[in-house]
Amino acid sequence: MKSFFTSVAFALALFASSAALAGEKTVTLAVKNMYCAACPHTVKSSLEAVPGVVKATVSLREKAAVVTYDDTKADVKALTNATTKAGYPSAPKG
Repeated sequence: MKSFFTSVAFALALFASSAALAGEKTVTLAVKNMYCAACPHTVKSSLEAVPGVVKATVSLREKAAVVTYDDTKADVKALTNATTKAGYPSAPKG
């Protein structure tokens, strides 16, 4: 019985530590080909369709997107692929 409780405690600790490593990250992407008022909507929709994206804000004036995402479900490559497939190539800004 003691072994069972030890195993359960270990499993819970392992699960808790992996959840602690997960977190939200924010990246700013430079986005090309945005020239009209409809472009930011298309870019935002493409980013929000990526699993793990929490929030996307797109600026036509800045030609940029600020994306907050769960780094266990998405990464920068998935975000840039999404905008590129929508016709708006992007790359991390900076």
